[in-house]
Amino acid sequence: MAPGARLAADIGGTFTDVVLEADGRLWSAKVLTTQEAPADAVLEGVAAVLQRSGVAASAVELVIHGTTLATNAIIQRRGARTALITTEGFRDAVAIAHENRFEQYDIFMERPEPLVPRQLRLGVPERLSATGQVLVPLDESAVLDLVPTLVAAEIESVAIGFLHSYVDASHELRARELLSEALPHLRITLSSAVSPEIREYERFSTACANAYVQPLMAGYLVDLQQRLTGLGVEGPLLMMLSSGGVCTLPTAIERPVGLIESGPAGGALLARQMAAQSGIGNLLSFDMGGTTAKLCLLADGEPATSREFEVARMYRFLKGSGLPLRIGVIDLVEIGAGGGSIATVDHLGRIAVGPESAGSDPGPACYGAGGTRATVTDADVVAGRIDPGSFAAGSLSLDVGAAAAAVAEHVARPLELDLDTAVLGIGEIVDEHMANAARVHAIERGRDLGGGAMVAFGGAAPLHACRLADRLGIDTVVVPAGAGVGSAIGFLHAPVSYEAVRTCHQRLDSFDADTVNDVLADLRAEAGAVVGDASPGQPVVEARYASMRYVGQGHEIDVAVPVDHFEPSDHKLLQDLFEETYRSLYTRVIPQMAVEAMTWRVTVATVAPAPEPVATPPASVASPSGRKPVFEAAAARWLDHEVHRRDDLVPGARLAGPALVVESQTSTVVTADFDAVVDGRGHLVLTRKDRQAAP
Repeated sequence: MAPGARLAADIGGTFTDVVLEADGRLWSAKVLTTQEAPADAVLEGVAAVLQRSGVAASAVELVIHGTTLATNAIIQRRGARTALITTEGFRDAVAIAHENRFEQYDIFMERPEPLVPRQLRLGVPERLSATGQVLVPLDESAVLDLVPTLVAAEIESVAIGFLHSYVDASHELRARELLSEALPHLRITLSSAVSPEIREYERFSTACANAYVQPLMAGYLVDLQQRLTGLGVEGPLLMMLSSGGVCTLPTAIERPVGLIESGPAGGALLARQMAAQSGIGNLLSFDMGGTTAKLCLLADGEPATSREFEVARMYRFLKGSGLPLRIGVIDLVEIGAGGGSIATVDHLGRIAVGPESAGSDPGPACYGAGGTRATVTDADVVAGRIDPGSFAAGSLSLDVGAAAAAVAEHVARPLELDLDTAVLGIGEIVDEHMANAARVHAIERGRDLGGGAMVAFGGAAPLHACRLADRLGIDTVVVPAGAGVGSAIGFLHAPVSYEAVRTCHQRLDSFDADTVNDVLADLRAEAGAVVGDASPGQPVVEARYASMRYVGQGHEIDVAVPVDHFEPSDHKLLQDLFEETYRSLYTRVIPQMAVEAMTWRVTVATVAPAPEPVATPPASVASPSGRKPVFEAAAARWLDHEVHRRDDLVPGARLAGPALVVESQTSTVVTADFDAVVDGRGHLVLTRKDRQAAP
C-alpha cells in the first residue's frame, strides 16, 4: 500500500494519458482514446498504472481529470437539444453577434452558427435597465406558456439570458423556478451564474454553450466517478479548469463550460513548474499531441490568463470566427497540428498538413487500424524519429511499411517526389505552421522569442522541438521527465482554485468604495466556498483584479488590485495602477481622461509549495545503446544518430547531437546543432552548440 497516491487523467483527441504519483515516483500509461465512450480509455489507463506500480486502488486519495469532451461536443455539434429563453426582441443577439466581418475580403465568409437554432430561441416580456431598474416586470405567464413548446421540441437543456441580468438576477432566478416546477427533469443554465458580466452577446453565448454540453458532461462525469469507485478508487474526483485550477465534481457539473480548455491548461501548469525549477521565468510552452499543438507564453514564470476565448473557429487564426465564451482561461494558441494531422496535396500542388486529424480511430496508417492517409506520425516513423517497437510503451507496434505506403500514395506520387523529400515536406510544413502560430502569439503580446527557452512535452513535441527552436531562434529546450504525458503531470501541480467575477461599473471620479467592498466580499465568499469544499483546511491565497478602461473605450485591461478593502480615497490608487498597467501595454497614457472600472474578479487558490533546489551532478558522457540513421530536416539527408534509452540516462549524463533519446511515451530528437544534459531532476536540457561556444 502506498498512502497519498494521486491519479491524473487527460483525455486528448488521439490518446488518453494517465499518471499515478505515489511515494515520490510516477507511473504513466498512454492508451488510444475511445471516442464513443471516453471513460473506457480512462479506466484502461488507471488499471494499467495501478497494476504496473503495485499500488492498491484504495490507496488513491485524489483523482484529477481533464477532458476535451465538452470542446468536441461543441465543435462536432453533438450536445443536448437546447433552447434559449431571453428578453423579448433579443433572441437574435447570438446570431447578429458583433455585426463585423472578421475576414473582410472573403465574399463567401462563413460565420459560426449559434448552438441554439432560431426556432428554439424564445423571447418573454421583461426588461431591466443597465442600472438594474425594472422597466418591464417579468411576465410569468409567458414563461409558463413556453412549457408546451419545450416539451414538443424534446428540449433537454435551457439557457436563460435576460438583458442586464448581471446587475440583478432576480428575473432569471424566477424564470428558472417556474420552469423547474413545470419540468423537473430540465437542466437550466442562468447567464447571470456562468458569466455575470456586461456584453449580452458573449454572456448569452457562454450560457448557451454551458447548457449545450451540461447533460452530456453530467452523465459522463457521474458515470466516471461510479466506475472509479467500482474499481476501488475511493478518493474524490476533481476536475481541471481552463483557468489552471481544479474544482469539485458538483461545480464542474453545474458549469461544464469552465472545462473547455482543461487539457491544455495542464500543460501550461507543467511549464510553470519547469520555470520555477529552472529559474527561467520567460519561456515558450510547446505541447504537441496527436491532434493539436498548444503554445503558451510564460512571463516571470506565470502563464498569462484571459476571460476571452473562442471555440469552434471557422477560420483557424481569425479572431471573431468562433463562438465567444467569457470564462477564465490560460492564454494560449491552439492549432490543428499534431501527430495525427493528415497530409494532403492541394489543387495548387502544395503540401498541406491538418487541421483534419486521423484521431485514434482509425489513426495514422502506421497504427495498422485501418487508416490509409498520410499523417505527421507516419512521416516521423519513415524518417526514423520514432522507434516502432517502443511506441506507447510497446502497447502499439507501428507498421513502417504502411506509413511509407501512405506517404508515397498521398504526397510523393502526386508531386512526383522521392519518399525522403515527401517526408521532409510534411515535417517542414507542420513545423512552420507551429512556428508561425508562436510568432504571431508572441508579437501580439509584445514578446521576442529569440535567444529564449522552450519547454517541450506531449507525445510529438520532443520530436519536433529542435526544428521549431531553429525557426524561432530559441537556444534552450527543456524536455521534462515524463514529457509524453506532460499535461497529465501538470494536473498534479494544479492548485485548487476558483475565480468569481461580476460587473460593477464604477467611474473613479465618483468611486463608491462601499459598493465595491460588498461586491468583493461576495466574490471572495463564492470562490472561497468552492475552494474550501475541495480542499478543506488548506491555506489559500487571494488575488483581485479590476477590468478598467478610459471612459469611451470599447474594451478593458486587467489591473491587479493589491488591497482587499477600499477606502473612498483609494480611487487615486486605482488610477495609478491603471495608468501603470496601461503604460506597460501601450507605452503611454492619456492625460486628463476619466477612468472607469467595469468588472471585478477574485481568485482564491491553495498555496503551492516552492520547489526545492536540486543540483546537477558532475558531467559524465552517456554511452549509447545503439546507432541508427535518422532523416534530419535541417541537413535534408540521413545522418547517423546515437540512440539512448532515457531510463538509462542518469543526472549529469551528457550527449552530443545528433542523437535520439527514446522513452516509453515519446522520443526526443537532438539535432546536430544541439547537445543535451540530464539535470538533477531528470529533465533533459538541450542547448544550442553555438551558444555554448559564445563568450
